[in-house]
Amino acid sequence: MGVAEFYGRWAALYDRVATAPGVARWRRAAAAHVADRGDFVVEMGCGTGVNLPYLSEQVGPEGTVVGVDITGPLLDRARERVVELDNASVVRGDATRPPLSDSDGVLGTFVCGLFEDPAAVIDDWCDLVGSGGRVALMDATATEEPLGRPLNPLFRAFVAAGAPGSTPREVLRAPFARFDAPLSRRVEASRTALAARTEDRRYETFAAGFVGLLSGRVR
Repeated sequence: MGVAEFYGRWAALYDRVATAPGVARWRRAAAAHVADRGDFVVEMGCGTGVNLPYLSEQVGPEGTVVGVDITGPLLDRARERVVELDNASVVRGDATRPPLSDSDGVLGTFVCGLFEDPAAVIDDWCDLVGSGGRVALMDATATEEPLGRPLNPLFRAFVAAGAPGSTPREVLRAPFARFDAPLSRRVEASRTALAARTEDRRYETFAAGFVGLLSGRVR
């Protein structure tokens, strides 16, 4: 099953997870890291659009926000979220081949782990915003923080359950089999690529270190 088909089938559950209690604080921080008043900001892989209201608020009425996603059922929910926002819209498209030519900022949340070549995608996003533009990435990986480390097996099972094509057997084995290793490699590759292209970087963590937010201004 492909990524678009998988997330389309589970759009309602995805939306409930994306709006879980406490997550709003992370999303508000991500919006603040990537957008200023009057900016044109694009969210790549916007899913059900939960970040779009925060981005809309951050850029204000003078700015514009566009959410891009490849999955139709997710975009349907995103459209419902932005219907009353005058400065936000969504478009169907592939985050690895953005359907835009420029922007002031790009945000990607929990999407870099899906890319076959995340470093190349981040390079393209940096080229899209150009010198002085900002890119922010928020992703989840296993944590090294003492408070969160006992929960790493549960995180690995969560990753397996949310991966297209995984089987019930793989979900049961995930806590002991490092099922999250490919995800971690892709997230690390995307962060390394962003660090190589940017300055004025900021990095902060949430949820006992499971969620990291890296942002920077393209040189």
